[in-house]
Amino acid sequence: MGTDSTDCMLLLAAEAFKSKNFGLAADIYECQMLHLRDPGTQQDLLVKRADALAFAGKLTEAFEIYRKAAEIERLRPVHLENLIIYLSNSIKRKDGTDSQSNRQETNSYCVGYDAFTCRICYGFLYEPVTLPCGHCFCKKCLDREQINVCCKECNDITKFNDVDNYRVNVVLSNLLSKWFPVQLLAVHLRRGGNGLYSEKIMDAALDKYNEAVQIAPRDHVLYSNRSQINSSLNNYQDALHDAEMACKLMPLWSMGHIRKAQALVTLGKCEEALREYLVVIALDPESKLAKTEAQKILSDLQAPVTDQVHNRILDCTSLLSSRSRFKGGILNTSSCIITTSSKSYKDYKNIITSDEKLTLSPTLSESKTDGSFETCSGKKGAHQVNVCHSSVTNRSVFLKRSSSEDSEVDSIDICKRSKSEVTQNEQATSWSTVLAGLIDPTDLECSLCMRLFYEPVTTPCGHTFCLKCLERCLDYNPKCPLCKMELKEYLAESKYNKTVLVENLICKYLPSELMDRQKVNAEEIADLSNLNKNVPIFVCTMAFPTVPCPLHVFEPCYRLMIRRCMEMGTKQFGMCLDDNLKGFADYGCLLEIRNVECFADGRSVVDTIGKRRFKVIEHHQRDGYNTADIQYLEDVKVEGVTEKELQSLHDAVYDQALIWVNSLKAEQMERIVGHFGPMPEKDSEPQASPNGPSWCWWLLAVLPLEGRAQLPFLALTSLKDRLCGIRRVLLFMTRNCSSR
Repeated sequence: MGTDSTDCMLLLAAEAFKSKNFGLAADIYECQMLHLRDPGTQQDLLVKRADALAFAGKLTEAFEIYRKAAEIERLRPVHLENLIIYLSNSIKRKDGTDSQSNRQETNSYCVGYDAFTCRICYGFLYEPVTLPCGHCFCKKCLDREQINVCCKECNDITKFNDVDNYRVNVVLSNLLSKWFPVQLLAVHLRRGGNGLYSEKIMDAALDKYNEAVQIAPRDHVLYSNRSQINSSLNNYQDALHDAEMACKLMPLWSMGHIRKAQALVTLGKCEEALREYLVVIALDPESKLAKTEAQKILSDLQAPVTDQVHNRILDCTSLLSSRSRFKGGILNTSSCIITTSSKSYKDYKNIITSDEKLTLSPTLSESKTDGSFETCSGKKGAHQVNVCHSSVTNRSVFLKRSSSEDSEVDSIDICKRSKSEVTQNEQATSWSTVLAGLIDPTDLECSLCMRLFYEPVTTPCGHTFCLKCLERCLDYNPKCPLCKMELKEYLAESKYNKTVLVENLICKYLPSELMDRQKVNAEEIADLSNLNKNVPIFVCTMAFPTVPCPLHVFEPCYRLMIRRCMEMGTKQFGMCLDDNLKGFADYGCLLEIRNVECFADGRSVVDTIGKRRFKVIEHHQRDGYNTADIQYLEDVKVEGVTEKELQSLHDAVYDQALIWVNSLKAEQMERIVGHFGPMPEKDSEPQASPNGPSWCWWLLAVLPLEGRAQLPFLALTSLKDRLCGIRRVLLFMTRNCSSR
């Protein structure tokens, strides 16, 4: 067979594997081995065929092929990459649950201060920092993140490039200090231990962690870090015990399983270590550390051993088979040891084909955890590899194959905890419940309105306010009301998301106070939504029904007014001329907001159109802008002979207006149309609208009249009088043009 033909067949096999036609891929690779005799090529084809068989579920046959490949030359870690993927996928294969339920299950394991848990390290929320999305994390956890921080709760990617400069949430930090002083002390001890560890003062670091564990025995991060310290002190059994405790407290936390795997390797228990690394990959598919270490261990375990190559093979499927490995979601460490020399392949096959299923969340973070040490490296890593290799050569790690039947690896459910375990865990963590005597509503009050937080938001400087309070302050000055930190970038983003934890705490611990606060807010909303009383008034220019009125809003009081109109859903406000005595005129027009275009500095361009005329009954003020109680105006309809006369007058004035409009210069007309639109058509029924014909209002808007001269037309409720007034203005304009 020619080289080109062989290359085509290998490409076809690769495409078949990619399209999940694993059987076809395996057959093609088998055929190609007959024509290619080079040992290196033979090994590559054997590995690829074994990969295809593994993904097809034919694990028995796959491991036989891997064994043959290992006989040619020791398998490199890269050769086992696909096998690792298959084994980890088998672990996390789902049984009807989704990733969201897995995340909720993970959160349920968090120790008693669950609401105060960082969702990156799953430890106590220390020095909480609030992201723009409203979720809180430990400051050190965020410091380890990349420039564009991705929230672990909502996957929001922060657009701010200076997350490192975000400050600790003052309100939450004070609450944590008040409600959980013991846990806070444990975190301080942990930080002290971390500093000693970085200075390689191991014994002192261990003492710090021992003290921390005594006062916070349910903190999985403490056990994980102490496991690392014990490993550095060659206390490998203690390191394993601490890692197992971390896994027991937080079964779906990948770092705990990494610590356990590292401890198992140092103890020479490489098969169990491999199993832990597979669990890590199932939890976090992006974990490069777990993939690399799993490949190394599997490569060592597959390496040929003298006088055993032809009759023994590692049965990797046993790595997934221990029923009691996760007892209802909590590790049973005594069941993790594989006695490979005492069981035949058939014994393991019965376990492999069990009906238990494993469901793991693939979204947990591996190593970016607050207080978690870096992965072992350097000489220590070399020591681990040597231990693993010696375990292969000194113990029987290959199992005799007595059957060629294919085994399908099912999943094992580690998420279902027994009721007794749930009760036990809840009792063990009840110490962290917030004492009623410590709950003080004043700890959750806005410093601006001095009321309970309502829709709390937190600025990058760490201060928390009611959403409406902060918006009103930023209307006047783009700085924090408390520390005066510049908030221009925060204002430009307009990303005022509620601080989830603060809102949840209010709901949980201050329900009656929150209900009272909601009632007050509902009353304010009802008052703001009323379009007869306390209607917001924009004092600026003349506006007319049906005529567009674009506005440039920059004054703080009107920013607030426009925002409220949009939030209330009314999208309407009154427009009046100013008045030296009363503040604004007695007549105006209600405008409806069609669109608002906001700028980074808080200014906005508001596109509005006139709706209805009104008369001001009473003048008021609210929060810096004018309001009024109003009465809407409508034209009085006429009938009979008067109606016919009105129709004739209407047609005559329209024709007269059209002549004047057509006499305007092209440049003038272009500006008028750009601002007010084209002149409306003549109405067939002049009295159809309560405001009268729309062309009348358009004409009044474009006629060169001062606002004081236009205002009386707005107050008229007689269409006849309005038409007569327009006719007099047109006659005056015509005479003026003639005299020139």
